[in-house]
Amino acid sequence: MRMRIHYFGSIIAFSVFALVVLLENLVSPSFAQVTIKNNPAITQNLADASTGLPDRELVIGTKEAPPFAMKAPDGTWTGISIDLWRQIADKLGVKFRYVEEPSVQSLVDDTSRGDYDLSVAAITITAEREQRIDFSQPYYDTGLGIAVSANRVSVWHEIIRTMTSFGFLQAAGALIGISLLVGALIWVFEHRHNEDFGGGAAKGLGASIWWSAEAMTQASTGHRGPKTLAGRILAIIWMVVSIITIAVFTASVTSALTTRQIRGLVNGVEDLPIVRVGAVNGSATTAFLDTERIRHRDFQNVQDGLKALEAGAIDAFVYDKPLLTWTVGQHFSSNLQVLDVVFDPQNYGMAMPQGSPYRETIDIAILEAIQGEKWKKTLFRYLGENR
Repeated sequence: MRMRIHYFGSIIAFSVFALVVLLENLVSPSFAQVTIKNNPAITQNLADASTGLPDRELVIGTKEAPPFAMKAPDGTWTGISIDLWRQIADKLGVKFRYVEEPSVQSLVDDTSRGDYDLSVAAITITAEREQRIDFSQPYYDTGLGIAVSANRVSVWHEIIRTMTSFGFLQAAGALIGISLLVGALIWVFEHRHNEDFGGGAAKGLGASIWWSAEAMTQASTGHRGPKTLAGRILAIIWMVVSIITIAVFTASVTSALTTRQIRGLVNGVEDLPIVRVGAVNGSATTAFLDTERIRHRDFQNVQDGLKALEAGAIDAFVYDKPLLTWTVGQHFSSNLQVLDVVFDPQNYGMAMPQGSPYRETIDIAILEAIQGEKWKKTLFRYLGENR
């Protein structure tokens, strides 16, 4: 009996204790919650678990690519991409430091090895790079642009270029070939009946071809000509056809020279295969030019390429249009210009090592940032764009 009373007493005591604990949880924070709030390490670990970001100073790779990443004399970084990352870092509450690379290629290489937690510059998202690194959501859509000389092209330079072009040589060759054919037919019709085209095959053919050339250029003196009916019919047809052909040919050449004098040597991507083209070595531009089978001369950076364009060593320089526009406007505005064309659409993104655990966190932060008013102000401040 006493054992039963003791047993029921224990149950009642335990129930009362449980009820007291339950009431305390309803009216005040739990013990676990108090512990977490009073322990910054636990709080940080939970934040890291939710964002995937490591609990340390992040190493951010970058390179100079105005106006997306620019380094001041005091070592501070500014630019479109830099400002965007700083906004994201502030929101996520992470600390970081920048490490500069000399080229996009080295930036991609070191990121793929895991030397950087994130790379921020003007990094074009390509299939080849995606095989080695992970990209964030694109934050800026762009394309390739073409820089050309702002000075008028020399007329003699254009005459020489036009007369040595494949199209001109092809047309001239066709005209000469037809003239030779007409000369040979005149000899066939006339050499037995006309002493002007007789005297052996070599002499007769030479005279016939010379007459054909004179008739084509309207330079014949009229002291000789076909006498047979077939020869005269052929001569009349050839004279009429040659007048029209030469008139069209002359008009086409004159039009091409005039257009190039007024508009310049390069007016779009369709002109690139016939001019001297420059590009930055290892950039996405070279991949496009190689795909289109456009020969190009590679330079270490944009500045070197634009200097070569300014000096006349190349006729056009192809690169990402916003970077090209910025550099020309800052340093070459008096001698160079960027054409109002955009081709081969591209996107810029932030690069991470493959399998990065914080890729989704960065994606969400980028999407939220580029939809805000601050992003629009950033683009307008650096590029004058209203998006």
